[in-house]
Amino acid sequence: MTPYQVGVIGAGTMGAGITLVCARSGHRVSLVDANPDALERAQSYIASILNRDIQKGRITEQQKEEITGRVTAETKLKSLRDCDIAIEAVPERLDLKKTIFSTLADTLREDALLLSNTSSISITEIAGGLKHQERILGFHFFNPAPVMPLIEIIKGKKSSVENVERAYQFAKDLGKTPVLVSDSPGFIVNRVARPYYNEALRILGDRISTVEQIDDIMKKAGGFKMGPFELQDMIGIDINYATTESVYTNFFHEGRFKPSRIQQRMVQAGSLGRKTGEGFYEYSE
Repeated sequence: MTPYQVGVIGAGTMGAGITLVCARSGHRVSLVDANPDALERAQSYIASILNRDIQKGRITEQQKEEITGRVTAETKLKSLRDCDIAIEAVPERLDLKKTIFSTLADTLREDALLLSNTSSISITEIAGGLKHQERILGFHFFNPAPVMPLIEIIKGKKSSVENVERAYQFAKDLGKTPVLVSDSPGFIVNRVARPYYNEALRILGDRISTVEQIDDIMKKAGGFKMGPFELQDMIGIDINYATTESVYTNFFHEGRFKPSRIQQRMVQAGSLGRKTGEGFYEYSE
């Protein structure tokens, strides 16, 4: 496998995780975010994961230094001009993603892959009106990216077969399990997951049971590793809510995908889960 120069845009939890996945696989990675504090947090996150790997005997101190040595932090998209692959991992806002891909299409060479980690927004809509739409695809990791094996590869209306094959092989080279998906709202996993979250929120709203009881019964009786509220806290309630909104809108307000007012109020209050220290559960610093 020839190492690539990979650009990752967005230094949040997903961007940091994707950066670690690529660097572990031997690729050089430029992590880009306009916020230097976000870059610092991402680098601390990567170091903490690698330190845990050292403690568990999975890697050596030298291997950690090799991995972190492949990662550079940048604040400008223009710094990605020499990248073979760019992976966008910013919040689920269509306008923001289109702006980023417009800049990437102008900046990177014409054979570079342009991949979006979007969890629910149409790839065709992201690419619409931009240059080189044939190289824009969905490349959806799951949280936490260093652990979860699946990557959904989404073909937009104008994505080329050749570039889909390149993205598929890249996912395999990362040690992941790629799955080809049509460009449909929520793709596979997030479409299937909406009822898991939404019905749990309806049960809570109807005061049939508590957060703790619902999570407990889904783990003990349903065999899930995490309950729906634990999962929302881990993913980020804002991200989960935005995904539900996107799926609901793109299915023309089909009732089964309707977002929950409970989630909406928590987002408004800034209670977003683990990353803010409180969500459906309280978290110590």
